[in-house]
This record gives sequence, C-alpha cells and structure tokens, in this order.
Amino acid sequence: MTWLLDTHVLLWLLSDPGRLPETWRTRLADPGSTLVVSAASALEVATKERLGKLRVPGLVAGWDAHLRSAGMDPLSITSRHATVAGTLDWEHRDPFDRLLVAQAQCEAHTLLTVDRTILAYSDVATATW
Repeated sequence: MTWLLDTHVLLWLLSDPGRLPETWRTRLADPGSTLVVSAASALEVATKERLGKLRVPGLVAGWDAHLRSAGMDPLSITSRHATVAGTLDWEHRDPFDRLLVAQAQCEAHTLLTVDRTILAYSDVATATW
C-alpha cells in the first residue's frame, strides 16, 4: 500500500509520533507500506515557517534528508496533478489540499489525513483503520 501523507501527518511522524494512533504507526512501519510526501507539503511547510506559523528547526533546510532518514519518498508535482487539482469539482480553496487529493487520485495512492474537509470530499482519503 502506498500512503500519501497529508502535511499534518508528516509533521506528527517527524516531530511527535505519539499524536498518531498506535494502529497508524504500526501500519506505516509495515515493510509493505510505502510512504510518499508531496512537494505541496514542502511548499506548505516552507510557507508556514516563513510566515511564523510553524517552527520546526531545520526541517525546511534539510527537507530531503529528513524524508530519506524517515524512509519516505518525495512526490513531485506534475502538470497532470496541477490540472486535476484545478478542475476538481470541490468548493475547497486550499491549494495544498487540492493538490494532495489530485495526486492521490492520479497516482492511486491513499491520502492519509484527519482533515474532515478532505475526508468528506474524497474517496482517496482515510483517517481510520
């Protein structure tokens, strides 16, 4: 199973794994699970850090190294992802969320999130096991 991590799930895994349910941590640690992180999350984290809304020392500067050391794969944003995100029939204005949903759809990944707006919209997202 390939899990596309929503930004908050990524941040919890890297800085406070105890915030995730034990069942999630077990499933994500399973050798059969592949964890991917969108470039949209990199943009979101860097933007929030620049605006002073998020403080995770060294995360932005060492983004790729943090992902590699945690066994996560980066997922680039393609023009296909962008066009699908832009055409989603969804009244959700957050461009980061729109990109994550589009990437999950395009790549047939399961988006792991607790964001109720995403969960209400998308059949590609999950919050429980």
